[in-house]
Amino acid sequence: MTRFIPLACALLAPLALAASAAFYDLSLEDLEGKPFDARALRGKVVLVVNTASRCGLTPQYEKLEGLHRRFKDRGLVVLGVPSNDFGAQEPGSPEEIREFCASRYEVSFPLLAKAKVTGDDKCALYRLLTTSQGHAGEVRWNFTKFLVDREGRVVGRFEPRVAPDDAALVTAVERALGSGH
Repeated sequence: MTRFIPLACALLAPLALAASAAFYDLSLEDLEGKPFDARALRGKVVLVVNTASRCGLTPQYEKLEGLHRRFKDRGLVVLGVPSNDFGAQEPGSPEEIREFCASRYEVSFPLLAKAKVTGDDKCALYRLLTTSQGHAGEVRWNFTKFLVDREGRVVGRFEPRVAPDDAALVTAVERALGSGH
């Protein structure tokens, strides 16, 4: 029976590699609608967060920016994905979203184009994140956070009320960063 364990691992390894490669192959757009090259994230730790400007959790932008500034030199990229999926709490245009984030929270981390993050027509990024092994399931509200390691694998999921400076999230980021690049 133990003979089959290495074979099973050998069979599952390509699936894990395919999932991580899929993260870097995504076709993404920045907030202004220009192509955002996901391959530029290769070797980085990425915290993907669906955001909204008119949510009770919107002040998390401040702590997301703090996390970004604290760890960016070690390879962390916070990636904001504005979404209007929950309570129509992100109705703004790209210009309005950019202005709000810059003026209220001095956001310097990348923001992607406004996207659907739930339902049958969710964007490819959230289709990948919400089906990742161990972290699957629909996003239920704004500011759900997915942690992606340097190989493009989802290694953590934090629900909306987990603040960006929560010890468990910071520890997971530090673990994913490791001694790193």
